Amino acid sequence: MKASPLYAALLGIACTAFAPAFASAFAGAFDTPPATAAPNRFAAAPAPSERFEIEGMLVERHGSAGRALVLVPGLSTGGWVWQQLVRDFAPTHTVYVVTLPGFDGRPAVAGDPFDAARDALAELIASRKLARPVLVGHSLGGTLAIALAEQLPERIGGVVSIDGLPVMPRTEDTPPEQRAALAESMRQRMAGVSSAAFAAQQQQYMRSIGMVDMGRADDAARLTARSDPAAVAGYVGAVLARDLRPGLAAIKAPVLVLAPYYAPDAAVLNNMSAADKLAYYRELMAGTPRLQVEAIDKARHFAMIDQPEAVRDALRRFLKQL
Repeated sequence: MKASPLYAALLGIACTAFAPAFASAFAGAFDTPPATAAPNRFAAAPAPSERFEIEGMLVERHGSAGRALVLVPGLSTGGWVWQQLVRDFAPTHTVYVVTLPGFDGRPAVAGDPFDAARDALAELIASRKLARPVLVGHSLGGTLAIALAEQLPERIGGVVSIDGLPVMPRTEDTPPEQRAALAESMRQRMAGVSSAAFAAQQQQYMRSIGMVDMGRADDAARLTARSDPAAVAGYVGAVLARDLRPGLAAIKAPVLVLAPYYAPDAAVLNNMSAADKLAYYRELMAGTPRLQVEAIDKARHFAMIDQPEAVRDALRRFLKQL
């Protein structure tokens, strides 16, 4: 089954790259910014017990009991995106929240950003001697979690990916040589954007693809705009260049993919049903030995913000199975 190009925007791991295409369907609907600047609702994140860096990646630890959870945010976002899950799970687990280099005001690192992030996550597991941690990733973070589970099958206890997949949707049939060229073209096109244009793009993206609630979307956009546009472009290019599907069979840990579904968007984008979307995700994850795919209803890309209780409950059910 193949999704339409516009619906690929909703499905995408690095959806920012496709935001203008999606938002064009709603041209003029989001032109007026909020009249007042209320306090940012994502700013009051729980205080960590410990903060440290590993290879340019910021790590914040919450709690000290139970199986370790490693929470990896997606494109342009920082650890603030996980604050509700931290409140839910820090009392019973050791929760490590990371912010990748280049995001949320942090400096970028040299080289391939995807490889660097994966290596930093592997070093976190090794240096802290984490016993089969559960990786919880959103979007790009979910793709990184899948990549690490392929690389370290004996060291990972579980993977939960929220709208993150092993290959960029709608590129699954792209030949390798064309994939590399597409990735570089996209990286170059995104890298030159100005800070002002990037901030405007982030608001448009958050309001059209990211979140259902416009107030939360605007608050999130103000924070994602702190990321380095060139670094964001680098991550988008790195994800587009990869197809992790050949390694899925090597994963030994259980894998849960959470697929957000928002019916008003589906009505605009090819009328794809929730069942269709689940089938497409299962197709892209084919070969994963222990796979579950579940829908999160009434949620856009940031399902853990649109439907925090549903994501929390899905994660709790998953942890009970381990």
